[in-house]
Order: sequence, then structure tokens, then C-alpha cells
Amino acid sequence: MIKVLKSGVLLTIQDFGREGYRHLGVSKAGSLDRYAQIIANRLLNNNDNDAVLEITVGLCELEFSCDTVIALHGADLQATLDGQAIHPGWTYAVKNKQVLSFATGRAGLRAYLAVKHGIRSTEIMGSKSTDLNACFGGIEGRTLTTGDEIPITPYYGKFIKVGAIAPPKRKLIRLHPSPHANLLGEPLLSNFVSTAFKISSNSNRMGVRLEHSKNSLMHSHSLPSLGVSPGSIQLPPNGEPIVLLNDGQTTGGYPLLGTVIEADLHQFAQFRPLDNIEFKYVTFEEAAKAKQKLDGHLHQLSLALKNNL
Repeated sequence: MIKVLKSGVLLTIQDFGREGYRHLGVSKAGSLDRYAQIIANRLLNNNDNDAVLEITVGLCELEFSCDTVIALHGADLQATLDGQAIHPGWTYAVKNKQVLSFATGRAGLRAYLAVKHGIRSTEIMGSKSTDLNACFGGIEGRTLTTGDEIPITPYYGKFIKVGAIAPPKRKLIRLHPSPHANLLGEPLLSNFVSTAFKISSNSNRMGVRLEHSKNSLMHSHSLPSLGVSPGSIQLPPNGEPIVLLNDGQTTGGYPLLGTVIEADLHQFAQFRPLDNIEFKYVTFEEAAKAKQKLDGHLHQLSLALKNNL
């Protein structure tokens, strides 16, 4: 077991989330930084989709009641194990009664903690992920709180310390074209990609709100509700876009500025309030090449680990 001594800002159980249920109004949920989850699990020779803990901002403490091996990835939230600093991108042996603590960091927002054999939790709709809006998955569909006990499988086997770097961070986010280009018009879309945005503090797992000093994106268009997904960028009438994330709704009536390409969507897991970002439209071929580059990063990691484990 892992006992939560201090829950911090937002601590949840996540995996890849739920696929194939959006027609029923069920959001995806799941790790916002999919690649951090994958890398952490591969460092432990777990399955990519084994459940992990998503730690937002930090400020939490976890006590282990058995031996295991852990891997951290994502943001550096100044973690310590019994007071000794440990770092994202590496594996560590943990002994019974040791305490893992997180302060907070200046770069990145979410860290991912994987344990050998994964977090044990009941699957609902094919996933262990916590859906905070629908209140199911994880532990009772809620944020983990002080006193919660998270089931894990003890591990007393061989341990070899290994590490891996994360894919590079980006502040220029690539987009698929807007399905409402004709409705919004070329001047508005040109203003969009020439505007520098700041991440709003009013952002969460449902979506990232973007602020800017211009008034060039305001509009009065209204649409019937249409299907949306993580990565869809909605444009409310006030002209401040919303990038939908994993816990976002499944339909919406705002026009869309475009969709974040798959290779860049995980970047939004790590943006902090007041971070600056910009956007550019790319072709489907460019989006496919970006995804291939990320897949290549993971493939190289698997080859390296195979030669070391």
C-alpha cells in the first residue's frame, strides 16, 4: 500500500483514460501528460498503460508500506525520499515505511509516479482513471485525500537504476486547421496565430484558458452543439480561447479555432499560469511526422532499456 499522509493540490490515479464512450457523454479522463506516463512505466518494465499517480503542483507526502521500485517523470516538483533528493527521469528503490515528499517547482506543473506492476484499482469502462466530474474511477472517483491507502503489489526483485529524458518542451503549438475557417474568416484566424497568449490561472484538467491583450478574437457566432475532443480549441464570444483537455465536455457550441496535433497535446499538462504560448497551423503530413518523431523517441528508449535490463 501507499498511504497518503498529505494530499497536496490535486492527486489522482490515472492511466490512458477511456476510449470509445464519448457518444455516451463520457469524457476521456486519463493522464494529461501521456508521454510522462509511458516513460515512467517503461523505466520499470511495466505496461505503458499501467495506472500511475498524477501529482499536480506537488505539496504532497506518500508513505510506502512495502518494498517496491518507483519511477518519476514529468515536472520536477523537488521530490525527496526520506529527505534525500530524487529526480524525475530516474528509477529508485523504496523500502517499507519510507516517505516520498514533494515540494513544488518552477517549471512544469505535473509529475507522474509509477510503481512496479502499476497502481491497483478497479477498471470502469476499460480504465482505472479518475473522472472527477462523473465521480468514478480511481478511488471513488475523487481526488485522493489524507488517509487514503492506494493498493500496490510489493516488489522485492532485482533493481537496476535507469533513467530517460523527456521529449523537448514546446511553446509554439502546432494545430490542425479550423473546421470553421469560413465562418470565422481569414482575418480572425490570422490574428489568432500572430497573437502571444498567456496561460490563465483559471485552467484545470477540463481545459486551459488563454489570455491576451488584444480584442481581435471577439465574435458573435453561435452554432448548434457539435462533438469536441481533447485538443479542440473553442472560441467563446469574449475572444479568449479554451484548449479542451482530457476531462473536457464531449460537445460544445463555440466555433473551433483548430485542434492541437497529437504530438503537442501533452505539452498542456505542464504549462503553468502566465506561461507564454503561440500557435501555428500545420499540414496533416507535418502532424504525422511530429508523431513519428515522438514514437521514435519512445522506440529508442525501449531499445536502450532492453540492452540494460
